[in-house]
Amino acid sequence: MKTSLHVDLGERSYNILIGEGLIGKAGTLLAPILKRPRVIVITDENVAKLHLVPLVNSLNACEIKNQTIILSEGEQTKSFAELEKLLDTLLESAPDRNTTLIALGGGVIGDITGFAASIILRGIDFIQIPTTLLAQVDSSVGGKTGVNTRQGKNLIGSFYQPKLVIADTSALLTLPKRELLSGYAEAVKYGVINDYPFFVWLEEHGARAIEGDMDALAHIILESCKTKAEIVGHDERESGLRAILNFGHTLGHALELETGYSKTLLHGESIAIGMLLALHLSVTRGLCDMEDYERVRLHFSKVGLPTSPRDVAEKWSASRLIQHCYKDKKAQDGGLTFVLAKGIGKTIISHDVTRQELETLLAETL
Repeated sequence: MKTSLHVDLGERSYNILIGEGLIGKAGTLLAPILKRPRVIVITDENVAKLHLVPLVNSLNACEIKNQTIILSEGEQTKSFAELEKLLDTLLESAPDRNTTLIALGGGVIGDITGFAASIILRGIDFIQIPTTLLAQVDSSVGGKTGVNTRQGKNLIGSFYQPKLVIADTSALLTLPKRELLSGYAEAVKYGVINDYPFFVWLEEHGARAIEGDMDALAHIILESCKTKAEIVGHDERESGLRAILNFGHTLGHALELETGYSKTLLHGESIAIGMLLALHLSVTRGLCDMEDYERVRLHFSKVGLPTSPRDVAEKWSASRLIQHCYKDKKAQDGGLTFVLAKGIGKTIISHDVTRQELETLLAETL
């Protein structure tokens, strides 16, 4: 069974397909939207072992010419050095403007492939086939692409929409539980920022998804993508409303940078901690009750997500974390932009969070 969801962006509109076994049907799903039957698949070493063969078989069955480029696994692949290698390899394959790139993998592969597609030959089509829960609920939808630098995460990139997103829930069965939890944290974000009923559903049924229940996973992906599609449809380039999707990301990205984008702290784990820090700040500002903070913290704790920087390391430098925050791409005129909560299901964007507030927050939580 396959569910389809539309992202309405005018001439840049596309569909998100959600269901089991879709990678093995990709050729049939892609054929109607390709400008010509030629694709270049970009994936990583781990994903290639698990999912490349059924994808290639489906492309071959539909007489879609295909080549594959296999990158290294991990967040370190999202760099200028790896992007340059990828572009060189792509150009050696002699693509034309009717060639389509396929991103087969998690958020890293999706981000670097999308960015490459946006700049090679001044822009060619690409398709997202996300294989992690994090990518299926979040990064594959909305058109944010880019690479990391030593100054911070995703500071170089572009808004560039895919032509199609294929979310095969069967791929999630190959993930370690920690990776599933990382994606789950981003799903919880959607409940906290503007969908209280979804958060309640996650409290009651989220554990089933983490244990691999296909129906529960499909529901999480659909509801997360519905929220993101609606927000992106109203604000594609993050000039206003879309910024609420960054809830938990300012300090979350700072924590990631401080740990060197390593497996010490996965992206979703950093966002879980970042959300709780943002909720803590919201309580301090009188925007929401401590009960809201405790409710989210308890849910994260029950499913197995970290709830504090101390769960990751004993010692953190508050000054370094604050320094990272000021390099965040959402900072404006030297001020910090934070998404804060007015209770579960409602958020606001604040542009006046001060250094003193951050120092106080981190003194209490590090």
